[in-house]
Amino acid sequence: MYVAVKGGEAAIDAAHELLAKERRGDQGVPELTIDQLREQLAIGVARVMAEGSLYDPDLAALAIKQARGDLIEAIFLLRAYRTTLPRFGYSVAVETGDMEIRRRISATFKDLPGGQKLGPTFDYTHRLLDPSLAESADSGERDEGAVGDVNKALAPTAARPAPSAPSEPSPHVTKLLGDQGLIEQNPETGRTPDVGDLTRESLDFPADRDMRLQALARGDEGFLLALGYSTQRGYGRTHPFVGEIRMGEVDLFFEPEELGFEVPLGSVTLTECEMVNQFTGSNEAPPQFTRGYGLVFGHSERKAMSMALVDRSLRAGELGEERKAPAQDEEFVLSHADNVQATGFVEHLKLPHYVDFQAELGLVRQMREEWHEARAADAAKMSQTDQSEAAE
Repeated sequence: MYVAVKGGEAAIDAAHELLAKERRGDQGVPELTIDQLREQLAIGVARVMAEGSLYDPDLAALAIKQARGDLIEAIFLLRAYRTTLPRFGYSVAVETGDMEIRRRISATFKDLPGGQKLGPTFDYTHRLLDPSLAESADSGERDEGAVGDVNKALAPTAARPAPSAPSEPSPHVTKLLGDQGLIEQNPETGRTPDVGDLTRESLDFPADRDMRLQALARGDEGFLLALGYSTQRGYGRTHPFVGEIRMGEVDLFFEPEELGFEVPLGSVTLTECEMVNQFTGSNEAPPQFTRGYGLVFGHSERKAMSMALVDRSLRAGELGEERKAPAQDEEFVLSHADNVQATGFVEHLKLPHYVDFQAELGLVRQMREEWHEARAADAAKMSQTDQSEAAE
């Protein structure tokens, strides 16, 4: 028997109240503050900012708190908030070569101008649980001055002081190869290239590389990681090398039309990855290395690397390579990379589908009746045949 769900608005309000209680947890445990989440869960905050397309550590931390640690839900919240903000214009293209580097490594050249910096990384840890972290000296204390209310979290984040210039130039590894003609050249676009805007334009196929990179930067880290891994296992193999991964602060500038010159907005933390890939050449290009590129908010090396792997695979067509693997199919990749879209389509299955199901239920019952009738008819026909053969 199928009956309508009862309760309506009162039931929804009660569900919201229960969710708030579940989010808070044990009242005897101090509540998490926005400052704690921003400073101590920085990797999660960076992912929410990158896939939420909004650089604001406080708002990303607030979204994580509200979502009870569900990063995809937090990304959804941040994207929704982003749509309410006014758009004043576009910032000047950042110069990652001027980055105040906190981490910089290369798997292709040992000695680099500017040197390599290990920086903060899990790469050299033993991956063993550290029991000492369970007994933090300040675990029972609560900073009353922390950003704990929504109003403060929603206030504009103060711009960081502009980073000082690096003590030694740190040119990109690909520039070293480019000076020798061993890698494809990047197109000359200047500081303000004419690019599309995925947040305002629909994604059409075939997509230009600028739109593809935007979609990958907003794409789900796990999905891109799986696709990047698939290319390493032979599904669209391009034999990648990590030319360089760098992470640090980059100055951000904006040029108002009424002023006609650039003004600094502050700085943002970025992670950049450049993959160097083998290329056997074609009738138009000699054998050389090709590029895969990734750039994301915050300290997000896994995402930047995955993005660079998939970016290179999606360039198969322009490089004259056969498209035969999922990671090389731009419509497949870009249509399924966005976790907000994917979440909406998957979770809509939780909504009432009573009428649809009743229709299919009736159809299945009818098909079963017809199947049983057909089987009975076949059995009767076979019985008549057996009787005829016995009579003969």
